[in-house]
Amino acid sequence: PPREALNLWTDAKAQEAFIEHWEVFARRYQGIPSRNLSFNLLNEPSGVEARVYAELMKRTIEAIHRIDPERLVVVDGLNYARQPVWELVGVKAAQSFHNYEPFRFTHYQAEWVDSAGWAEPRWPLPLVPDKLYGVMKPELQSPMVIEGDFPVETELSLRVQVVSNYARLVVKADGRRIYNKMLRSGPGQGEWKKAVYREEWRIYQNIFDRDYTVTIPPGTKRVEVMVTSGDWLSFSQVTIAPKGREKIVIPSTVSDWGLPPAAFQIGPDGSCRIIRAGGSDDVYLDKAWLRKTIGPWLDLKKQGVGVMVGEWGVYNKTPHDVSLRWMEDLLDLFKEAGLGWALWNFEGTFGIINSNRADVKYVPYDGDQLDGAMLELLQKY
Repeated sequence: PPREALNLWTDAKAQEAFIEHWEVFARRYQGIPSRNLSFNLLNEPSGVEARVYAELMKRTIEAIHRIDPERLVVVDGLNYARQPVWELVGVKAAQSFHNYEPFRFTHYQAEWVDSAGWAEPRWPLPLVPDKLYGVMKPELQSPMVIEGDFPVETELSLRVQVVSNYARLVVKADGRRIYNKMLRSGPGQGEWKKAVYREEWRIYQNIFDRDYTVTIPPGTKRVEVMVTSGDWLSFSQVTIAPKGREKIVIPSTVSDWGLPPAAFQIGPDGSCRIIRAGGSDDVYLDKAWLRKTIGPWLDLKKQGVGVMVGEWGVYNKTPHDVSLRWMEDLLDLFKEAGLGWALWNFEGTFGIINSNRADVKYVPYDGDQLDGAMLELLQKY
């Protein structure tokens, strides 16, 4: 659709029209009980300050309640319904959040998402941030560390995805520099697969999607992978391939901005474990991690605000058995917290009807294809 001429957050005319729309609905549906009909004012607001958003929502809620005082009004949280609106505590409205965390898990290979290089999801999922920051982001700059025994010559590969402007990739073995590569984005053809110009920052952030490999000398105890100059780069996986031994592939799993790199420990048996991730002791995205993501909403609920899960679900390219494990963890948390929920969606690529998954044995149902296992799980809760 064409871009709107007005901005809802800055233009009074747009705000008045928004409020008037809801006044029309309030008059039209007056008398229908709220248990049968509620108003959810705006889907997944983004790019707006909490103060500005809350002020418009307050005006709209007041306008609705002047016409229909008992109408249940629900307001989506900020940042695509991910953050509570504390400025609306005390206002006669419930709040809704959408749970698609972790995003790489729920939107794996979704056509409308740039998911190039994302590893196939698992659950629980190792927490491996996908960025290395350079001196242009000094507060975020730190190395990815791999500790342990490297008894034989080992190839270390980093599959670089996006390079923001330029980034010097350096690898050190026990403090000695063994790899030094300048990666620079720009127009036209180059090492990259696709040149991408970001008008808002006036720089190139090209997609490289290629491996850069260095040989780790035998006897090394500590490897550091870092960006020493430039902006930042993202990567989709690290591969550790000891000569004559089974290789280790570590996919990146989260794209959140500002997370420090993970640290890994290589065991004598060739195993690999995460010892630090994203600046915290949480090294896996699991049920305990999910509990933390909904924690702010439970705090809001304690303030007397009604809270519901307005959307949640997982796209059909995430493996079915993995999806069900994630769903059960969330369903159990919702039940524990007393939260009502609505699955996105009933019919379609996130749903239980005609979801078009390649790894599901569907049950024919009234001319449609039913995901019986997912339905049974939902009914359990």
